[in-house]
Amino acid sequence: MKWSRAVHHLESLAQTCAEMADKPTSLFPTRVVQLWAVGDLLGAARDVEWITVALAVDLPVDEVPWQGEPRGAQHWAYATRLTKNPIVSLWRSVHAPIWNHYIDRPALVWDSTDGLADETVTALREGRGDSVRPPAPTEDELRDRLADELRVSLLSLRDRNRDYDERRWKPGKLEPVADALWRASDGYLDVLNATSHG
Repeated sequence: MKWSRAVHHLESLAQTCAEMADKPTSLFPTRVVQLWAVGDLLGAARDVEWITVALAVDLPVDEVPWQGEPRGAQHWAYATRLTKNPIVSLWRSVHAPIWNHYIDRPALVWDSTDGLADETVTALREGRGDSVRPPAPTEDELRDRLADELRVSLLSLRDRNRDYDERRWKPGKLEPVADALWRASDGYLDVLNATSHG
């Protein structure tokens, strides 16, 4: 995908986030309140396979574990056609730092209060993403951040394991519960690995 097309996808998603923020909460209870650029978009202009974004929602930290999907995330993703575009989305809580061991110095693209961050979008369009990124965390900050992520991930893993155990022999589809358990397991192991190698 050409760089200009990648940035276009990001801008379109920012516009969609703004439009969804005005929809009735009865239809779309999940509220994305911030959109962050992550990964390749923050580097020099070049062809990319996909773009990576962080979608911050106004939910408690414990409800948005690493690599998890908060309640209503799939409904929001389908409604916005997020799943039809070359976009990898990482769900985060707005009540904790967006960054971690994988999300390295993300750049805020849009938020529900101030709208589009024009300076960020211009920098990304010109391949100057590094100029709008925050400073790197210290080793102590990263260690503390990973400890918080690990706590939330372990809590999620225990909850999803309990959900799976309760649903395992009941009628109906097991796939959504099994998928949630897999995401919780994968997220926990990813943070655990980062913690032990950090």
